[in-house]
Amino acid sequence: MADVLLAVGTMKGLFLARSRDRRRWEIDGPHFTMNGIYSVAVDRRGPRPRLLVGADSSHWGPSVWWSDDLGASWQQPDRPAVRFPEHTGASLERVWQLRPAGDEAPGVVYAGTEPAALFRSEDGGETFSLVESLWAHPQRAEWGAGFGGQGMHTVLTDPRDRDRVTVAVSTGGVYRTFDGGAGWTASNDGVRASFLPEGAQYPEFGQCVHKIAQDAQNPDLLYLQNHGGVYRSDDGGGHWESIGEGLPADFGFAVAAHPHRASTAYVFPLTADYQRTPPDLRCRVFRTEDAGRSWKALSTGLPGEDHYGVVLRDALCTDDADPAGIYFGNRNGEVFASADDGDTWSLIASHLPDVLCVRAAVVG
Repeated sequence: MADVLLAVGTMKGLFLARSRDRRRWEIDGPHFTMNGIYSVAVDRRGPRPRLLVGADSSHWGPSVWWSDDLGASWQQPDRPAVRFPEHTGASLERVWQLRPAGDEAPGVVYAGTEPAALFRSEDGGETFSLVESLWAHPQRAEWGAGFGGQGMHTVLTDPRDRDRVTVAVSTGGVYRTFDGGAGWTASNDGVRASFLPEGAQYPEFGQCVHKIAQDAQNPDLLYLQNHGGVYRSDDGGGHWESIGEGLPADFGFAVAAHPHRASTAYVFPLTADYQRTPPDLRCRVFRTEDAGRSWKALSTGLPGEDHYGVVLRDALCTDDADPAGIYFGNRNGEVFASADDGDTWSLIASHLPDVLCVRAAVVG
């Protein structure tokens, strides 16, 4: 058995859980007390795992911290790691996403922010620079803001090609680069913006995309949870098709792909738009094993009584053990874990502050 680290970002700090069997957990925290933790990453490309945390202090503002000893100590640069150049006239409100690239780009870490922008680090997340080409994109000025703000919340890299990057913005939609960021293309064909008037619901950009996940075996297979609609792309985001049939609701925030098994992904549906509670008030994760052609409800071990927990866009994740661990946290302050691909679940933490994000990885 290997040690698994589960990082849980909440409205009032970061909690770290460790386990060797993914059934008994030791929980440490909170770190960064009274900071909102909207983004966490575990970078295992170096000689030891590095934790990266986007902490949002109401007093000191947002910052990125890192730890090379699994949270025993934390470092922060003398100057803000993520900051907008003066010529932009913008200031950082939040780091929504921290994403280490793969082995194809050693040392590279991406940050997605609010206001929506992409930053790139080449030193493992200690310093970042703005990707000016996306900031200067002519459509950016027309991006709106979702209910939670205008955030770049998804960054996906391609293990085959370091120059291919996909990002998603609420409410700008999906954008791709094939040349290392020199140029960017809106990639929302087939994604419906249900909040727009009839006849205008399939725009080139402006969709309220909530999250995108990448298939473990096929980097061109992507899953997208939209503000109304669950979609799949078979060509890396060039075109999207609906895969919401078979789900009790097609609204939700989170989507995660299985770390090993092809065509396997997970969502946590919610009833929209004015309730935003699990359909029929039942706590269920839904899994597809055929790229969205069918879905199965997973609820063994989850609460059986009426349930109101909402799972946010980065609060559903997997580890990379075998069988895979699946995890989610909700705004009730509960964290659930499965050690068998989602077939059975157990409660590993409760009465936490609102859970904003979860990240898991084998670290030993």
